[in-house]
Amino acid sequence: MKKSKSELREAIVDTVVTIAERTNWEAVRLFDVATELNITLDDIRVYFREKEDLVDAWFDRADSQMLRAAETVEFLSLPSRERLLHLMMSWLDALAAQRKVTRQMIGAKLEPGHLHIQIPALMRVSRTVQWMREAAQRDATFMRRALEETALTTIYLATFAYWMQDDSENSQNTREFLAHKLKMAESLDHWVYRSPDKETATAGSETQPHKITATLEPSSLAEPLAQQRHAKSG
Repeated sequence: MKKSKSELREAIVDTVVTIAERTNWEAVRLFDVATELNITLDDIRVYFREKEDLVDAWFDRADSQMLRAAETVEFLSLPSRERLLHLMMSWLDALAAQRKVTRQMIGAKLEPGHLHIQIPALMRVSRTVQWMREAAQRDATFMRRALEETALTTIYLATFAYWMQDDSENSQNTREFLAHKLKMAESLDHWVYRSPDKETATAGSETQPHKITATLEPSSLAEPLAQQRHAKSG
């Protein structure tokens, strides 16, 4: 039975990863993939312009699992920091069964002289972080948004690097590492934004204090502070 377009695309990704598990990522050749699936190289080219596109497709799967993890009522009831923890671990769990291959994919991207691969990889990281923020329902703006994105990107990359070497059961060590980093970021945000930022102070009474950014704290916690300020101004 002939596969649909989406089924064939996923089969190509599965086959690439299977070959990489048997050998290694460097040894994967697209003509071997075509042979195993009984298709042509041109059939593969319809979906993937080059081998590196398959790495993006592999990480797209992790993005999808992360976003699906945010669709439950239980997830929305979590504090913001716990949402980010859950999302990032869901992303990593999607890759856990093929951790060695994933590590080899990243290693290939980091080889010297591969700027044409590394620059798009940075964009890939940014895209994942943006989806993570959306799934966690982060709504900071302007400078606070920029700081939050920088902090979250740094935590994401550090956790990913730690996870690639983690052999603990269910990546428990990675979970603890991530929880610690998120808590540190939350504490830092409390310190930086213990008073209203300048943008909010000059915006007039028509605006409320910005909701969290790098704090990784639920925006609802800002409401009592806003009420106290209103009471004092009255």
